[in-house]
Amino acid sequence: MIGIAGGSGSGKSTIANAVLSDVGSDAAIMIQHDSYYRHRPELSFEQRTGTNYDHPDSLETALMADHIKALLRGASIRRPQYDFAEHLRASTDVAVDPAPVIIVEGILVLAEPELRDLMDLKIYVDTDSDLRLARRLERDVAERGRLVESVLAQYLSTVRPMHLQFVEPSKRYADFIIPEGYNQGAVGTVIRLIRQLVEKEL
Repeated sequence: MIGIAGGSGSGKSTIANAVLSDVGSDAAIMIQHDSYYRHRPELSFEQRTGTNYDHPDSLETALMADHIKALLRGASIRRPQYDFAEHLRASTDVAVDPAPVIIVEGILVLAEPELRDLMDLKIYVDTDSDLRLARRLERDVAERGRLVESVLAQYLSTVRPMHLQFVEPSKRYADFIIPEGYNQGAVGTVIRLIRQLVEKEL
């Protein structure tokens, strides 16, 4: 199991997808922490919009840990899907079959002991805050239907404070730090390490 953490917009998903593309979908799968945001239908849309989604309590990490343990045992799981426009879980989930390598990606995966303790390799993507904000702004407007004003308000009220409180400190648990987001040399090294793990498993 490989954990990839870093601030919002740091390039975690880009790196994880590059690894998946190189290693191959038959050898590796990716599970994103974002899929496990809590389902809160009892809250109004306005209340859900105001939720602090960068705090560990917003995620059902225990369920994710149970799912990962099942995958490590060779069992399939049903992974939840999250609707980021409605701030609710989708009505359908996704079947995920086990693979020799499980990549777990999310801003808080190294901050959570029950996830961290399962990892064989821990990676932190270290990217400057201005670049992370620009990427988050572009993604949330284009992919998640957000307004620029709401993205900036969320960044200032919760994203930045939670990054400083939880995400940045989790860097000390990393075995490997990738500087400046997508660093080709560092990513190549990570891919070689994962290939070695895959060869041991196959």
